[in-house]
Amino acid sequence: MKNHEILPYIEDLRKRLLAEGGFASRPGGKYRPDSNAWAIMALSITGTDTEFLKPARIRLLKDQLDDGRVTISPEHQDVIWPTSLAIMALHGSSDFDVPKSKAVTFLLNTTGEHWAKRPDEPIDHNTAIKGWPWVVNTHSWVEPTALSIIALRISGYESHQRTQEAQLMLMDRQLPKGGWNYGNTRVFGKELHPMPETTGIALASIGGQAPYQTIERSIYYLKTNIDKMQTPLSLGWSILGLSACGERPVKFNKWVIHCLKNQNRYGMYDTAMLSLMIIAFFADNGIVKLLSATSKKD
Repeated sequence: MKNHEILPYIEDLRKRLLAEGGFASRPGGKYRPDSNAWAIMALSITGTDTEFLKPARIRLLKDQLDDGRVTISPEHQDVIWPTSLAIMALHGSSDFDVPKSKAVTFLLNTTGEHWAKRPDEPIDHNTAIKGWPWVVNTHSWVEPTALSIIALRISGYESHQRTQEAQLMLMDRQLPKGGWNYGNTRVFGKELHPMPETTGIALASIGGQAPYQTIERSIYYLKTNIDKMQTPLSLGWSILGLSACGERPVKFNKWVIHCLKNQNRYGMYDTAMLSLMIIAFFADNGIVKLLSATSKKD
C-alpha cells in the first residue's frame, strides 16, 4: 500500500481551513482550538508549507491567555487541556517560539489537585504523584497527563522534574494486568478494565523512556486487540502507542486506510480524529519522534 492512498484525506483536511483562520471541527462546522491544533500537527508533518498553516497558528493564539494557557473557549477558561495540543501545533515554526514558550511555562507551573493518600481511600493509585488535569483544581488523569508529557518532550523538557514525575504518575496508574483506564487502577478493590485509547496515549507519551519490561503487559494488551479496533480514536492511539515502543504493526497502513474509508459508511470524521489517523499513518516511531523531527521552515 502506497502513501498516495492517504492523499485524498490530507486534502480533505486542508479544505477545513476557515476563511478567518483556523480549522473547523468538522466539514461545514465551527472553529475549535483543539481541532485547529490537531489539523496543524497533521498537515505540518505531511509537508504542508508554513505559510498555509500560519493563519491557523495565529488563530490559535487568540485562545491563549496571558499566563500561557490555551483554553477550550473564552467561556471556559478553566478547561486547560488544549494547552499541550497548542504546544505541539506551534512547534516547528520560530515565528511562534514566544507563545509556545509561554504555554510550556504554564504546563511546568501547573498541576492537578493532589494529596497524601488516606487509609480509607476507595481507590488504589497514589494520589500524591503529580500529573495534569482536564480542568484546573481537579485531579490529574491519564489523557491530559500523557498529552502534556508529549508536548514537553518535543520541547526539550524530557528530563525536567515535572515530566519525570508525570511519567511516574502514568506508571503508577498502569493496571496490574496491563493497559490503562482513564486514571484509576482499582476502585473498592475491583480492578478496572483497560481501554485501547488511553493505553495507546500513555504508551505514546512514555515509549522510549520507560523500560520495556515495565510496560510489556500493556504492549501485549494492544498487540492482541488492535486488529479488532475500528474507530479512529482507539486505532489511531493504539498504532501511535505501539510505534513509540518499537512495535509498529505490520498492517498499520491497511488498517488506517480501511478506517478512513469507513467514513463512506458512517459519515465524515471530525477534524481531530481525521488528523489523528493521518499522524498515525506517518509516525513510524511514534508521535514524539515525528513532531520532534519537524524542522523550522521560516
